Amino acid sequence: MKKLAFILIVLSTSLCFSQQTVTGVVSDADGSPLPGVNIIEKGTSNGSTTDFDGKYSIEVNPEAVLVFSYVGFNSKEVPVNSQTTINISLSSGAELEEIILVGSRALPRSNTTSSLPVDVLPAKELTSTGQITFDKALQYKIPSFNTVQTPVNDATSLLDPYEIRNMGPSRTLILINGKRKNLSALLYTQTSPGRGETGSDISAIPTDAIKRVEILRDGASAQYGSDAIAGVMNIILKDSPEEGSVTIRSGITSEGDGETIGISLNNGSSIGEDKGFFNYTVDFSKVSLANRPGTVDAQGEFDDFVFTDPDSYSSYLDAGGQALDGGAILTGLTAEQAQQEFIDNYVGTPNHTTRLAEINAANTQGRADVDQFLALKPDAGNINGSPETSAAKFLVNGGYDISKNTQIYLNAAYVYKKVNSFANYRTPYWRTLTDFPYLADFFPDGPNGQYVGYVPTFEGDLNDYNATIGFKTKRNGWNYDLSYTTGGNTQTYKVNNSHNRNTVYSPSTWIDSNDNGTVDPGELTQGSELYRENSPISFDPGGTGFRHSVGNIDIAKLITDKISVGFGAEFRTETFEIIEGDLASYDGGGADSFAGNSPENSGTFNRYNFGGYLDVAYDITEDFLVNGTVRLEDYSDFGDAFVWKLSSRYKFLEDKLTVRASISTGFRAPTLHQIYTQKAQYSFVPGAGIQVGGLINNVSPQAKLLDIPQLDAEESTNITVGIGAKINNNINFTIDYYNIQVEDRIVLSTEIGKTATDAVGNSIGNTNLDQLLNNNNLNDLSFFVNALDTRTSGIDVVANYKNIGLAGGSLGFSLSGNYTIENERDGDVKNPAIVANAGQSVVNLTQEALFFTSRPKTKWILGTSYNIGKFGFNLNNTYFGKTEFRQQGLGPNLKTEFIPKIVTDLGIDFNATDKFTVSVNVNNLLNVLPEWEFKSLNAAGDALLNDPAELKTRSNLITFNQRYSQMTYNGFHFSQLGTMFNVSLNYKL
Repeated sequence: MKKLAFILIVLSTSLCFSQQTVTGVVSDADGSPLPGVNIIEKGTSNGSTTDFDGKYSIEVNPEAVLVFSYVGFNSKEVPVNSQTTINISLSSGAELEEIILVGSRALPRSNTTSSLPVDVLPAKELTSTGQITFDKALQYKIPSFNTVQTPVNDATSLLDPYEIRNMGPSRTLILINGKRKNLSALLYTQTSPGRGETGSDISAIPTDAIKRVEILRDGASAQYGSDAIAGVMNIILKDSPEEGSVTIRSGITSEGDGETIGISLNNGSSIGEDKGFFNYTVDFSKVSLANRPGTVDAQGEFDDFVFTDPDSYSSYLDAGGQALDGGAILTGLTAEQAQQEFIDNYVGTPNHTTRLAEINAANTQGRADVDQFLALKPDAGNINGSPETSAAKFLVNGGYDISKNTQIYLNAAYVYKKVNSFANYRTPYWRTLTDFPYLADFFPDGPNGQYVGYVPTFEGDLNDYNATIGFKTKRNGWNYDLSYTTGGNTQTYKVNNSHNRNTVYSPSTWIDSNDNGTVDPGELTQGSELYRENSPISFDPGGTGFRHSVGNIDIAKLITDKISVGFGAEFRTETFEIIEGDLASYDGGGADSFAGNSPENSGTFNRYNFGGYLDVAYDITEDFLVNGTVRLEDYSDFGDAFVWKLSSRYKFLEDKLTVRASISTGFRAPTLHQIYTQKAQYSFVPGAGIQVGGLINNVSPQAKLLDIPQLDAEESTNITVGIGAKINNNINFTIDYYNIQVEDRIVLSTEIGKTATDAVGNSIGNTNLDQLLNNNNLNDLSFFVNALDTRTSGIDVVANYKNIGLAGGSLGFSLSGNYTIENERDGDVKNPAIVANAGQSVVNLTQEALFFTSRPKTKWILGTSYNIGKFGFNLNNTYFGKTEFRQQGLGPNLKTEFIPKIVTDLGIDFNATDKFTVSVNVNNLLNVLPEWEFKSLNAAGDALLNDPAELKTRSNLITFNQRYSQMTYNGFHFSQLGTMFNVSLNYKL
């Protein structure tokens, strides 16, 4: 027995000593590291893979043979021969241009041979656009990506909504180095694309910190969880310890405004003797105001704000029901009885004739007042376009090798943005001295110190941060990745140059502020008005905040040279905060233009969820790959979700052609913003001016009173079928068809009004809806609801042809496009009973247009590049296809159609030295501006098109009397600022 034990010990010891560690780096022919390369000890199942830096480590026999293999490259066998370091280069006629990491949770694949459609944009492609922010650079590089700058800039001025494949910002998941980025605190509530949703603030990410961007254009809930119905955007940060640069940039519009200035520094350093690295970016920028108001129509202003119709019953009565000609008091009667009483007793009398003369005289004077003001301010003082924005951005990315097989990594970012924008100008005939005599003292801004109205400002402060720390290690061929991520976004607001115009009286108890026993000036006694002439003109409306904490563990292994497996888990907590405003900002109705958050609508709300996934990739043959993923998520507030995904690809013609397809289910959890937001909402209602509505949340007593159901998760089914080809090193293309079906899509309802009103607009309905509106002095209310099933399908095309020799230089072409086949509602709107019983709908024609037709039906980008000597030239033409809109109040006979346009961008680089580059960009070279026109929907619409006066009335209706003549009130999908000139100077450190 002892001899046997001794033999076993000797054998095991000899086996241990016969193993050795081999390390190295695998790169392509250009020396770029290749992540995800498979390394197998030939004849065994012992294997490893390279990390993001192309590094690997494996325990093998000194006499072993290592087999290096990677998709798209020729495999290579290398004898160990007792070597401890083996660095190799893989090459073939089908080398990959980019490595993508978002397609699978097992191993990365290539672009043209992956089983999923992915766009890969290196940093150079982003900076070549000349756009100031990351999101706007994507707008002119990715056809299925769209973002819009809303023409009305209050809270939405802090960041613009974006989306992929017309699916809204909530349905694209944003990752930084593969880890989930926090959502923004902002919930879009304006009537513009993205209404009712929120997304991450990708404009906060400094472009100079980005190495490349990978955009997975396919449902990925099975891999990553909620928010990935439309796809995933993975932002890979720069990781060079040696390459750095300083960039100074400046720009201006052709109108001489919108000046930009910025400076950024990107640099890095090694840690120890190449044990690790850190790379950091500092970016400061300022963009000045660019104002694009329209010339306001005087007749429209007069009709909306001044004109009194002599034939209207309401013109004869004041708010208390008293006849304005001095006649009898008509109180105690219904509206119909009062109207008939007035007609029977006063129409045709001398007092009636006198009143008609007074009304006509008032109308004449009112029109003169409008004309006088518009002569002073033809744009009615409105300021809309691009707000003034200042930003400071800081980001660091780093890693450190603890051992040959273990690395810690981290990245962190902080962004501060300050935005100054404006509400609609309150004209002197809109906010009159008759109604508010104290305004003459508040805003004496006219040429001679007279009151000429006022424009409330909106000032926003945004703080956004995210950070990740984790480590990766390898044990027995298993790759482990453990990480912790935190992030948050806070937005707080200021309103200046406004007032609280509401009548609110002081409480019954007098407060003796200086404790002297007498009522002194400034001390309010019982019954004193708190606001109006006592109102402040600056307000703190509060704001919103969001933060999350995410823990991830991801494990992967190459089981054999054909099978790789990945599995993992995620635990996430989320917190949403509605920050209370000061008393004057919300009391009685709050600050004019932007009411603050009241205590009952404020608070902190949180939830947590746990998710786990399993991902298996199987190369059935060298050409045939199948990839499957399943995921289970459990949320603390609405329950669980199970989703799955199956994808495959087949290569033929010596890897030159790849056919791929995927089918998956997905889900999107309602955000905390959608569940808990409740506030008074100022909005422009065509034909009625600015109105105050209420947004109630789904867990409030008001929602229970109205039997509004609580929110549930959206569910989706995604199908993608495509082909990818790499003809040679210079020519490649991909074509992909997609079909996305979403059930129980969450929408912010349209404004639900009173069920019935009398002749002067008072509610006479007796439903809970009417009572709620009357008790809260609201014109209408809205709420979130799972209201729609939708279908979206289309085709994405990406093609490249590069390295064409021409006159001693290199010419290249790229063409990419997106065409929407269908984007529509599937079935009836799911209206809550109280809305259906009132003959209304939570989704009206305007809402449907926002969801389905307010983005371009097709968008194409044709890019041309030419490099010769020290010069580089880029010319991009972006075709924005037709969009259609059904503006609120426009009626059933007309729609608006935005005319397709091509925006041309020119970029010129001059490499003065090896280190110094001058870049000049002219964006929108031909000064193309949005244009729209009315389109008829029926015979009545045809008649309207032939009536210039009626068309002018409807044009005034949707542009707020031409204040938003280019964009209409609801916005468009490219800038109305015209040509922009940009210059940047880059010096490599």
